[in-house]
Formats: sequence, C-alpha cells, structure tokens
Amino acid sequence: MVRKRDVSMSKQEIQVATVVLAGGQGTRLHPLTLHHAKPAVSYGGRYRLIDIPISNSINSGFRQIFVIAQYLSGELQHHIGQTYRFDYYNPGTVDVLTPQENERGEKEWFEGTADAVRKNLPTLLKSPADYFLILAGDQLYNMNFQKLLEFADEKQADLTIASIPVLEKEARRMGLLKIDKECGITDFSEKPSERPALQKFQLPDSFFESWKIKPEKQPSYLGSMGIYVFKREALVSLLKKDARHDFGHHLISTAVGDGNAYAFLYGGYWEDIGTISSYYEANLVLTCSSRGLDTYDEKNPIFTRPTFLPGPKIKKTKITQSIICEGSIIEAEEISNCVIGLRSHIKNGTILRDTVMMGNHFYMPPTHDGTPRDRDFWIGENCLIEKAIIDEHVLIGDNVRLTNQKKHTHYDGEGIYVRDGILIVPSGARIPAGFVF
Repeated sequence: MVRKRDVSMSKQEIQVATVVLAGGQGTRLHPLTLHHAKPAVSYGGRYRLIDIPISNSINSGFRQIFVIAQYLSGELQHHIGQTYRFDYYNPGTVDVLTPQENERGEKEWFEGTADAVRKNLPTLLKSPADYFLILAGDQLYNMNFQKLLEFADEKQADLTIASIPVLEKEARRMGLLKIDKECGITDFSEKPSERPALQKFQLPDSFFESWKIKPEKQPSYLGSMGIYVFKREALVSLLKKDARHDFGHHLISTAVGDGNAYAFLYGGYWEDIGTISSYYEANLVLTCSSRGLDTYDEKNPIFTRPTFLPGPKIKKTKITQSIICEGSIIEAEEISNCVIGLRSHIKNGTILRDTVMMGNHFYMPPTHDGTPRDRDFWIGENCLIEKAIIDEHVLIGDNVRLTNQKKHTHYDGEGIYVRDGILIVPSGARIPAGFVF
C-alpha cells in the first residue's frame, strides 16, 4: 500500500493492482521460445523470467497481481500456480488471465499489450485499485515500486513512466522521453532509428548535473523501461479513446499528448531480455559481477518454485567463476564462466566454457546397462562446449564438440542454432555421440 500525500486523507491507503504482460511470442528469443513462453524461460539456473516482476511487486507490498498470458501459456500457468501461494496471514493473489471465448464461441486473441489489457478490463476493474502498475514479463531489475507510486501520487499524474538513462545503442530499441524540469513528459517516440529523430531526444549535460548521474559516455537518452503507472480512471479513458493495440507504439504517445504524464528516474540495474545476446549476457554476468540482478538480497528475494533438492555433487572438477545449482551431478573436467541449472548432469572429461545450461525439471533413473533412453538428459563424456546455451531436457552424447568452428553468426540446423555468434541447443534436442559443430 502507498500513503496518500493529502494530510486530510493520511489514514487512507492507495490501492494498487499489478498487471504483468506475459503474452508475447518472443520471436527475437527464438529458438528458446520454440517450447517456452518467453516469461517462462529459465534464468540464472533456477528462476523463470516471470519471477522477477512478480517478486518485485510482492517485495514492494503490492500483492494483487494479474498475469496476462497467451503464447504457450500452459507451462507459465503451472509455474505460477506452483510458486505463488498465499494464506490468511499473508494475503495476496496471482491470477493468470488468458484469451477467452466470446458469445459466438470464438477465442479473442490479444493483438498487443494495450489490447490485452483492454480485453481483460472487466476483470481488472473488479479490483478496488486506485492505480494500475503495468509491468513486462521479460525484464530484469531490483526495484522498490513504493517509491514509484509515491512519486506518481505526489504528482497526481495520470501516467507515470519509469525511465533510465541509456546510450545510443540501447536507445534505438526503446521508447524515448523528453521531460521538463519537473519531470513532466513533453514528448515521446517509440524506437526512433533515424539520426534526426534520435538527436531530438538527446539529453543535455545539465541533466546529468541535476540528477547526479554519470553516464559512461555521451550522447545519452532517457529511455522508457516499459513500466507504467496509470490512474484507474485515466487507464479506462485512454483505452476507450485510443482503440489501437500497443502501449509503446500507440497509446503512450496519446497519453503524453493529453498532458499530465511524468517520468520517474531510476538509476539501478535494468535489462530488457529482447535478444539471445542480451539473455546470454544477463545470465553470465551473475557469475562474475555485482552489475547484474541482485539475487542475494534476503530482504527482497527473487521467489521461485521450491525444489527441495540436495546440494550439487561435484567430483574432481576445476570450477572457475561459475554458478552450480542444486541437484546437479558434476563429473566434468572443467567448468569456466558458466551457469549450470537445476538437476544438470555433466559426465567425465567434459569441458564447458562460457555456457548457460538451463537444467531439467526432473530426474530419470538410470537403466541397468547405462544406455540412454528417449527421455534421458545429460552431457556425455569428453565433450567440449563453448559459448553456448543448452536448453532443458537435452541429451548430448559422448565426444561431442560444440564450438561453432565456422564462426557462424546466424544458423538454423537440426537441433543446433546460432544467434549473435552464440550456439543454442533447444529443449528436447538429442545430439549424437561424436557430433562436431
């Protein structure tokens, strides 16, 4: 809850409902999204991407949460149902909303972020919320939303957009804001690519002096984090006024044009998992730096499904700068700069470098003669794997070399993909013994 700023109403608490948009297909994260909804993709060896926005909301005291899902929503619904359980002493709800059939028996698919909220508005408005906090299901950050809501209430803003200074490389894939001295938003553009459009949003040096922010280098811009706070009435009015489908590409510009939109400036870590390279880097940064997501804050934990697994079993393996998750059996020769997920099994003589291995949902008991079955998953003996992402439930035979020898930047093959020079083995793949790539 957030206290209202009006002294005469100081005893009244602001009601906030969180809406997590988790329905997109995530085409830029293909092939990881071949078998997973994007927010259900594994992160850090033991979490799912959806855990980050939900955990930040719970840690901020906002426990009425709606998750709007669509693409491959079954796994996502199962994870949420197994993870987020409240009781009478710690009340809260996480409700998953998916496309429903209309009176003609036709499913009404969501055509964009705003359309998803619009089609679920009758359910959302059953909440007593004064404000709706709208989040993406595929971003990484540690953020106290209380401060964001206090800012929105202080400004009495119809729309508040959480924003962060970014360099030009990131600016081209984000919504950009122009603000006045009071943080009022005076202009907005979604993903401008042309030089004149970018220059229009370039931040002056005085901005950094005022906010005591030191960018790595100039020029810099103010980017939308895709985190929105709407007053209840303002959201309803905007969705009726502008019938288009997307917040970033359509409705935010309309709301800024109406006035009374403000930017909340955030200076911490934030990453949008939009591409394979951003996903890969966001995982590996956990092994070596404090610059990534803070998963070691016990007061603000990242919640996920409990597993009750034993600690990893490690045999004579040289491990450098890596994360090895619970339930793993590690017999490898070397693991360097890797994230090794739950229940991973890596056999004798194998070397893994710069690799994200997502792990598995369950164990399979061994056969009597040790031969693999269709449902077995491990990395076999004497393999060499470098700069790779190994999805869940993968079987890699003995003496396999996955090093991208031909230096592909993009490749589609049978059980092997390359994106941004990163080799990917998708969920369920079977790589035969002796295979070389």
